[in-house]
Amino acid sequence: MTTYNWDLIERLLHEVQNGASSFTPRPYAEQFAAEKATEGEQTENLDHLKAVAGEYEKLLLARGYIEPRPEEQGGTGSNYILTPRGSSLLSLIDSSIPGNDHPRQVLDEQEDALDEVTFDEVASKAQIA
Repeated sequence: MTTYNWDLIERLLHEVQNGASSFTPRPYAEQFAAEKATEGEQTENLDHLKAVAGEYEKLLLARGYIEPRPEEQGGTGSNYILTPRGSSLLSLIDSSIPGNDHPRQVLDEQEDALDEVTFDEVASKAQIA
């Protein structure tokens, strides 16, 4: 069973959504760790967290959660936009939305929650949200 750091994925998806001119997951992981430390939360080893963020970028791209921003929308080859699947994922795991724990729990119960078929099936169920 694959487990994911939903807080880190949420941070990465928000960075994509905010339209950063260049998507750089390692510094986002560093900022994420600093924010968690400020909140008094323990985080993973920083180097490991940065590596995981880079792997998440590859995974989110390969599985259709993010895609390169089109040139006509300011795409540079190193920035992304959320796909409909990515927007759906963000809406399920967004910590600013009350009750986001249940969708995260349902996702955690899957063999691989970010597998495209699995995610699309789980996300289509009204009771998850």
